[in-house]
Amino acid sequence: MMPQRIRLQYEASLLHPNTLIGCCVRRDPEGSTERYTRWINSLTQAQLNTQVYTSHGPTVVMPTWFCSREWFETVGTFDEGGKGVPEDLLFFYQSLRRGGGVARVDQCLLVYRYHEQAATHSVLEETIWNLRVSFLQERVLSQWEAFTIWNAGKQGRRLYRCLSPANQKKVTAFCDVDANKIRKGFYTYEDSKEKPKPRVPVLHYRDASPPFIVCVKLDLTGGGLEENLNSLHLTEALDYCHFN
Repeated sequence: MMPQRIRLQYEASLLHPNTLIGCCVRRDPEGSTERYTRWINSLTQAQLNTQVYTSHGPTVVMPTWFCSREWFETVGTFDEGGKGVPEDLLFFYQSLRRGGGVARVDQCLLVYRYHEQAATHSVLEETIWNLRVSFLQERVLSQWEAFTIWNAGKQGRRLYRCLSPANQKKVTAFCDVDANKIRKGFYTYEDSKEKPKPRVPVLHYRDASPPFIVCVKLDLTGGGLEENLNSLHLTEALDYCHFN
């Protein structure tokens, strides 16, 4: 920890009660998990809330957390299920369910060590995926009457297949930039037991209607995805959230 960490996060907690306060980090060894570290350090305050569904996990990472004991006890204890249990993600989700906030001190206050024996590597991707889909449906899709899945490829179709039947029916379209997928015109859910099989239109993103669930990995398109989102003048909290 940097010498000023406790003071600065304590001061932030006075302004943001009932909140998990994070901070920026420096990775050791330097350069490890480069995309993840950039994500941790560069999220805006709005994105701390809209990106809670991504595969990266909590938008303020557990080693940086600071909160009052009162809030910690309100949320509840960590899941002690042991190896393979993502206790930080479960606690983070429960804090949000309780109405807790998320904030960050925009200074590097922690050296965050990376090593191959870290317990995080014991958590199965499928475990994380199922928790994320469940939380997305609970917190977002239950509030929406209809939405578009941004990505007609593998990840977008996987999300669609994992939704409840009620939420599948809310999907008005997939959208993409891939001319081949758009030219085909639709996605058929072949594993459905319905007859006829559900067919969901595939549109160019400019022809699709918000709100969007964005299933495209961040920071891998040279800014192309972010530029496309900005071109639609979307307001993050209302019109889209990231699930990638």
